[in-house]
Amino acid sequence: MTRVVCIHGVGQQHLGEHQLASAWHSALADGLLRADSSLTLKPEDVRCVFYGDLFRPTGRTLAVGDPPLDASDIEDGFEIELLLAWWEEAARTDPAVLPPDARTLARTPQVVQRALNALSRSRFFTGVALRTLVLDLKQVRAYLCDTHVRDAVQSRVADAVDGRTRMVVAHSLGSVVAYEALCAHPEWPVRALLTAGSPLGIRNLVFDRLRTGESGGPGHWPGGVAEWTNLADEGDVVALVKDLRPLFGERVRCHLVHNGARAHDATRYLNTAEAGRAVTDGCRVPG
Repeated sequence: MTRVVCIHGVGQQHLGEHQLASAWHSALADGLLRADSSLTLKPEDVRCVFYGDLFRPTGRTLAVGDPPLDASDIEDGFEIELLLAWWEEAARTDPAVLPPDARTLARTPQVVQRALNALSRSRFFTGVALRTLVLDLKQVRAYLCDTHVRDAVQSRVADAVDGRTRMVVAHSLGSVVAYEALCAHPEWPVRALLTAGSPLGIRNLVFDRLRTGESGGPGHWPGGVAEWTNLADEGDVVALVKDLRPLFGERVRCHLVHNGARAHDATRYLNTAEAGRAVTDGCRVPG
């Protein structure tokens, strides 16, 4: 039985549920230590919902791995809009990144290449291969725009939650998955939500596309959750909107944390005292 269900974000297609659960459990345990918490989480208390395999290409003879993507593979519409939003946020938080200008209003291949060139010079995307960045864009689009992918991911979340689950911990795109699942299932025993590096506050691209069940809408409180904590690093480009309260209400506890050069790293979010306090409080909320 699972006390804490964890939901990962994009770019995890080459890992698996056991690898992620081990890393996240260790990070959460360190967060509890930083918070001087008396709560103990055993490995069996933590389960990771894994859906990265939905984005992993099938193996091919002598050619296993990510497809050789480049700027020309970024599709018009959602993918370009999200890329430009990342560029604007990277420029705002990193002086090494030249900001976009009026020419970006024309969504041309040249603008896409300029955006990729600019992001390649940012601290946030240091060491990120071009094809990895393109794949991340496509994974976000697939979840938000492809009903079959969305339903498959949501089914895995539903399979992971049981009668003992009291908390969901979600990172990056996983926070969107978690929010939608909790809105759709107010009957679940989950009483606390911890989101980290979340894109939930991006209005047109993410917030306005949220599915919340027949009786809800974007911004409605997620199901039976009593406590919601959101963590963001000032340099996290994916968590473009750091404060979720204007969209989701004053009940969301929003904290800025400092993750160093790896601003979006899930384990750096989860090993903080802020995460430790959220998990402590969340696991002790009466069912």
